[in-house]
Amino acid sequence: MEDSTPRHPIAVASERTGLSQDLLRIWERRYEAVEPTRGPGGHRTYSDADIARLRLLHAVTSAGRSIGRVARLSTSELTRMVEEDNAARAERGMASGARESRDAGSHAAAPIVEMALASTARLDASDLEHSLRRAIARLGITSFIEDVASPILRRIGEEWHAGRLTIAHEHLASSTIHDIVAESMRAIGNGSGDATVLVATPTGERHAIGAALVGATAASEGWRVVYLGADLPASDIAAAAIATNARAIAMSVIYVQDRSRTLGELRTLRALISPSISIIVGGAGAAEMEDDLRQLGIRVGASLRDLRDALASVNDAIDSDAA
Repeated sequence: MEDSTPRHPIAVASERTGLSQDLLRIWERRYEAVEPTRGPGGHRTYSDADIARLRLLHAVTSAGRSIGRVARLSTSELTRMVEEDNAARAERGMASGARESRDAGSHAAAPIVEMALASTARLDASDLEHSLRRAIARLGITSFIEDVASPILRRIGEEWHAGRLTIAHEHLASSTIHDIVAESMRAIGNGSGDATVLVATPTGERHAIGAALVGATAASEGWRVVYLGADLPASDIAAAAIATNARAIAMSVIYVQDRSRTLGELRTLRALISPSISIIVGGAGAAEMEDDLRQLGIRVGASLRDLRDALASVNDAIDSDAA
């Protein structure tokens, strides 16, 4: 406990709290923030407890509160406010640090993306694979997926639509990225958590690259991943989910050739499994069917970040059920 014995003149109180002597007098007269003892000559004398309280008042007013609203609060209430402000400040700092780290990752990835595109344009499979393997070793799986693999696939799609690249170029890049990401997904292991996510694409969706990116992202988040690949009927996906006791099914739909068929498969899947098993569908094709999917109780993610948020939500529900 702070010593309540008056011993410090106002000059010392000002130096120790960072508040001017004039402000200390104002806070005393107008707001009765503290009540210093008066010495024989009428000079103010502050105790250790007074100085500690003034420091707290300085902290909470510096955060944006008016002295009139906090001057009469107890020391314990002021302490709680300061702790909350410090926690919020630390959280904001971590978010800022995460943004700075992400910006640095994106900056480092930009030349890698350009080199990979050049290798793809030359159909140089060896150089492309070498560049991408070095990138994943340098950046890690999460940054590789978000800052290298996804931009490469997006850029190649744009170049294909513009007529500057062919299907052969797209297949080369997709198959190379798929193999590297799938290999990394297996290398991460079975995850550190207890929850299993099953990853696949529905019947008619033959692009496995999206599912591989989804599986690697889930594995990096600590999930046990059962990766089934592309073009599976709803009945087989449901049976696998039940057999593995999966808590979530994450699916990739990049292109929708037959909207009715794809929606029918996903509707069937939803009907075949327990409501406790979440279904998360992402990809450009999923975005085209977002309203219909949400009506079926299926989550739609526009990005891999949305996938991580959805999986985190499922984990929270699991923890809540366990409690």
